[in-house]
Amino acid sequence: VGMAAPAALQRSVVSPAGRHTASLIFLHGSGDTGQGARTWIKQILNQDMAFQHIKVIYPTAPARPYTPMKGAFSTVWFDRYKISNDCPEHIESIDSMCRGLTDLINNEIKNGIAKNRILIGGFSMGGGMAMHLAYRFHQDLAGVFALSSFLNKDSAVYQALKRNESVLPELFQCHGTADELVLYSWGEETNKMLKSLGVSASFHTFPNLLHELSRTEIEKLKTWIIKKLPVEAVKTN
Repeated sequence: VGMAAPAALQRSVVSPAGRHTASLIFLHGSGDTGQGARTWIKQILNQDMAFQHIKVIYPTAPARPYTPMKGAFSTVWFDRYKISNDCPEHIESIDSMCRGLTDLINNEIKNGIAKNRILIGGFSMGGGMAMHLAYRFHQDLAGVFALSSFLNKDSAVYQALKRNESVLPELFQCHGTADELVLYSWGEETNKMLKSLGVSASFHTFPNLLHELSRTEIEKLKTWIIKKLPVEAVKTN
C-alpha cells in the first residue's frame, strides 16, 4: 500500500469579482495561517487584495515541529536547522511540501486555469517556499514573488537552475532595509544569485521597513500581478 495522500491544505479564498481566468497563491510566513495573511493584507489595504479575474488563494501550512522554536509545533512550510542563509536546507520537509502545493496548483488546472495563468509567492518563509516550488518543479508558472524572503547559500534552487535550459518565471522581490529577522543582504544576495542563473528578477528596496508588509509594497505587487496576469479578452466566434 502506498503512502496515504496528504490531506488537502486548508485555505482562505478571495473569489474574483468577474470571470475567473487566473489564480494567485499567497504563502504566509512561519507561524501564521492563510486566514492570518489575508487579514493582515486586508488591514494594510483597508480591503481584501481582490481582482476582477484573479482568484486569490491563501493556504495554511500544516503544523509541524520547528527546530528554531526548539521543536515546538508551528504552521511552517518546512523546517530549518536555523534562521540563517549559511546552513544546509531541510530538504526533506521542503520537498514534501512541494508535493502538497503541487496538488493545489493541479486543482486550479483542473478548474480550467492554464498553468501560465497561475502566480505563486509569499511573505518570508512563504516566499522561500514559492521559489523552491516554481524554480525546481513548476518552471511554466506565470511568475513568482518573494517579500522579505531569502534562499540559503547552497540552495537546491540554485543547483536546479545550473542545469536548466528553459525560460523561467519572472521574480518580483521586495525587502526592507531594517529587517532584523531576514537580513536585507540575504534577500539581495538571493536576487543576485537567481539573476546570474538566468532568472529575470526585480528587487525593490523599502527603506526603514522591518520584517513586515507595507502598503506601498502591496500596491506595487498588485501592479505587477496585473502585468503578469492581464484580463483576457473574451474570445468571440
